[in-house]
Amino acid sequence: MERYTVTQLERLNELNCPKEELDQEFETKEERNEHFKKLEKQLTRYARNDIFDLLESRLITKYRVTSNKMADWLKSEGFTEVITPTIVSKEALKKMGIDSGSQFMEQVFWVDGKHCLRPMLAPNLYVEMRELLRITRKPVKIYEMGSCFRKESQGSQHLNEFTMLNLVELASVKDGEQLQELERLARGAMEALGLEEGEYEFTQEDSEVYGKVSFDIMINGMEVASGSYGPHFLDPAWGVFDTWVGIGFGIERLTMALDKGRTIKRYGRTLSFIDGEPLNI
Repeated sequence: MERYTVTQLERLNELNCPKEELDQEFETKEERNEHFKKLEKQLTRYARNDIFDLLESRLITKYRVTSNKMADWLKSEGFTEVITPTIVSKEALKKMGIDSGSQFMEQVFWVDGKHCLRPMLAPNLYVEMRELLRITRKPVKIYEMGSCFRKESQGSQHLNEFTMLNLVELASVKDGEQLQELERLARGAMEALGLEEGEYEFTQEDSEVYGKVSFDIMINGMEVASGSYGPHFLDPAWGVFDTWVGIGFGIERLTMALDKGRTIKRYGRTLSFIDGEPLNI
């Protein structure tokens, strides 16, 4: 029996071929090659039609639909958007517990000896929420949505540049009620995206940065968000001493999960795909 060649499989995956089709077997090479040509033509036509639909009708990518839904939900919850620098200092990472002894340091894109492209939004948000609390003397609810950079493994769920959406509430939750508030926010986010109970789950897993005070949101076995809360042992280094809760969502992973995609590269910042469809068609 004959199966698709490595080159044929790569092309079919590129065209987002249904997984069950990839496992087909054929009596002869000729039968396989003929079937491949027909299937490639069919999938290419579908991709072209989808791109035309994007450009002429929808006019907005699935990535942007996801991010807009999240932003609208956060606004309804009373969160204010902030925008902070993409370049952060080595000292800021050290305050997050990331230094020369941390495996996380190997994932950092360095600009020079003292600065890097931010691998996370948390250092900047620590500063923002601390200063806003100092100025207003009132609870702070802010979020940021922006690029982060890590030297990740080149798997189906990882990108070197990805979009994080981090929300944080400072001094608004009673001590002992942080986890309940995290779960309330997490359920609200999933509802805003159109997901119902059973289509996602919460799991608890130690974080390299935050340790045990964290939980993950999973969709079809893929982590799409992580939450944490304080007071936390990192807080004093930032001058933060009140309770807080925060969740970080991966926008590309959320989009991939909602679209039932098989690789995140279709939904990230790329010159190879647009809205999940390949450009080499």
